[in-house]
Amino acid sequence: MAIKQHGVTLAIVEKFLGSNLSLILILVSLVVGAAALWLTPREEEPQIVVPLADVLVQFPGHSAEEVERLVAVPLEKLLFQIDGVEHVYSMSHHGMAVVTVRFFVGQDREDSLVKLYNKVMQNTDAIPPGVAGWVVKPIEIDDVPIVTLTLSSATETDYQMRRVAEELSSRLAANRDISRIEVIGGRPRQVNVYLQPERMAGYSVDPLAVERALRAANVEVRAGDFDKANENVLVDAGRALMDPAELPGLVVGVHAGRPVFLKDVATVEDGPAEVSQYVRFAWGPAWEKSEALIAGPATEAQVDPTIPRPAVTVAVSKKKGTNAVWVAEAVIEEAHALAAQILPDDAAMAVTRNFGETANEKVNELVEALAVAVIIVIVLLAIALGFREAMIVSVAVPIVFGLTLAINYLAGYTINRVTLFALILSLGLLVDDPIVDVENIHRHFQLRRRSSRRIVLEAVNEVRPPLITATLAVIISFLPMMFITGMMGPYMRPMALNVPITMLMSMLVSFTVTPWLAYVVLRKSYPQEESSGSPMHLAPLEDPVVKSAEAVRETALYRIFRPIMAPLLGSRRNAWLFLGAMAVLMLLSVWLGAVRAVPLKMLPFDNKNELALVLDFDEGTTLEQTDAAVRQFERFLRTAPEVTDFQSYVGTASPMDFNAMVRHYYLRQGSNVADIRINLVGKRQREMKSHALALRLRPELEKLAAETGASLSIVETPPGPPVIQTLVAEVTGTPASSYGELMATAKTVAARMAREPGVRDIDDTIEARQSKFVFVTDKEKALLNGVTT
Repeated sequence: MAIKQHGVTLAIVEKFLGSNLSLILILVSLVVGAAALWLTPREEEPQIVVPLADVLVQFPGHSAEEVERLVAVPLEKLLFQIDGVEHVYSMSHHGMAVVTVRFFVGQDREDSLVKLYNKVMQNTDAIPPGVAGWVVKPIEIDDVPIVTLTLSSATETDYQMRRVAEELSSRLAANRDISRIEVIGGRPRQVNVYLQPERMAGYSVDPLAVERALRAANVEVRAGDFDKANENVLVDAGRALMDPAELPGLVVGVHAGRPVFLKDVATVEDGPAEVSQYVRFAWGPAWEKSEALIAGPATEAQVDPTIPRPAVTVAVSKKKGTNAVWVAEAVIEEAHALAAQILPDDAAMAVTRNFGETANEKVNELVEALAVAVIIVIVLLAIALGFREAMIVSVAVPIVFGLTLAINYLAGYTINRVTLFALILSLGLLVDDPIVDVENIHRHFQLRRRSSRRIVLEAVNEVRPPLITATLAVIISFLPMMFITGMMGPYMRPMALNVPITMLMSMLVSFTVTPWLAYVVLRKSYPQEESSGSPMHLAPLEDPVVKSAEAVRETALYRIFRPIMAPLLGSRRNAWLFLGAMAVLMLLSVWLGAVRAVPLKMLPFDNKNELALVLDFDEGTTLEQTDAAVRQFERFLRTAPEVTDFQSYVGTASPMDFNAMVRHYYLRQGSNVADIRINLVGKRQREMKSHALALRLRPELEKLAAETGASLSIVETPPGPPVIQTLVAEVTGTPASSYGELMATAKTVAARMAREPGVRDIDDTIEARQSKFVFVTDKEKALLNGVTT
């Protein structure tokens, strides 16, 4: 009989069936897939483009209210005029303002920053008098450090360890894939001048004169040039200080006709700056299971979990588009080599963050899951169709994934958890097309009891229209993901791309590879049909419908399935009862979510090897008080058996992660703030997941927070794109509302949230009242006594 034509699709199948083009396609897909798997950067999270920048404005000598009125509010209005801006919000403090501008997700970063700079520079004439300066600081995902190296010592001071860390960062900066290196902790080198009031009074020198002399002595400017003897000579005025030893001999005034030197009225010391922060490193009970230590002594006495050490952290960020795995490995390898050259004998260097390793581990885990899924598919197909048929279908998997990964690479996406989740999700879908083809070819060969290309062509052509329709239906069902707004949009974009592409590649394979491979593999089990007539005409089957129906009745699946479906198909009452039961179950499932019997979440909790504690104390808390409270938390953490190590950052922010970038934790500075970064033993070496572990530790941590007066947040790495908080309430009022009224309302809202089941770690942006002394000079008396104000 004649085969009904289906246009181009049948021509494609016939072309590949009668040639070796399928073999070429298989080889090409495997090669480009392997190349894409090797070349595509590996990251744990998808790249999210959210142009974000902080504008820091210095307005010394003005209260927070004046800063808000004169700087923050006018700047907010200006920045909100920029096309593409989604949010503008500010924080006003005494003498400074921080205005954050966030563009819509997906806006071009470079264009957004150019528009921001242009808007600021176009309005410099509107800057109020007294503004000392401003800084525009763009922030992006690649600013997040992927590797942190913590240097610690039981004998060396934090000042000495910082100098070692600065040398290490200088050496590491030679790596072209590194975009930024930050040193956190330790006291930097500083030349301190300690004035002696008695001597200053004896020489009639005031502090302002010393300050002016120091400022003028450290200036070197180009004064001009002149021509002499056919040569142009440059003229410089002044000479910048080259050595701290020059300072004591600096002239700061004249007394009784003789010069007064700085050493006459002050003491000069070249050494560490004053303490403004504390950074410590400590091992936990599970330190022996950790591979963090890459240099330094590691004996039991020297790795004592009861002795936190002063530490300095070197945070390394990669350039955009580079492979996090390769960059992290190169940084750690170079740091290990440099440790022998610059690290003191009793100092240690530990890798306290390695996002390259976690990204590679996550990718490898998903690849393993993918391999397991492929094996399961092969086993199920082998049981249902046969081993050879299963192997034919399994060949489609690497071909489809190879082509999909190549397109993923060309589209500029990375290999991350969402990309691989999309591949795993599509695995069950991509084998549908090859299964339908192979099963129908297998059925036709059995019914005819012979094989030929013409039989393959008819079998494939028979199922081609529904196969195309089903594939397009799946693709259309995933297309709405391309239009998700907010940060979840670009986060899920790899799935919106890869699932439809996988389905298209699966359909391509079913057109080109599967029919050819099925013919090559299965033809040996059946006698060859004699070649006669046109390829579009076949000899008629003998009662094909009857033979097919008889074959179906003999299967075990039919014998199991028929008793179940016969009552539903044979009785309208039974059918309606079944549909009603399904409707009741559907309503019951919705009811479980409505009454909170089942938690509703967009993404499940991840199982990470890290936790973070964010501690806030009332403004006015001294650095020593904050440090004493943090030490209590440290003592408790040293009893948690899953902890390998932790780092405490008192008075300064810890190295930011993606979550901290969105929440602006990197701006946390001051004597009343602290962070503790906790590293856990590998998830294969502990029974509890990180979320369950956080829940177990929470009661004791909350008890310590209550005892020390701390506001505690237990921060877990979110399984998806981070947000400011799970639940955020913004309190606004009328223009006539006072800030005191807003604060009272905010506290009322916070109290109401505290009564809600499941709500934890409630915080607000209200600053506690802080004691303040204000010295007001009596200018008349000051002038009468010769005092300059």
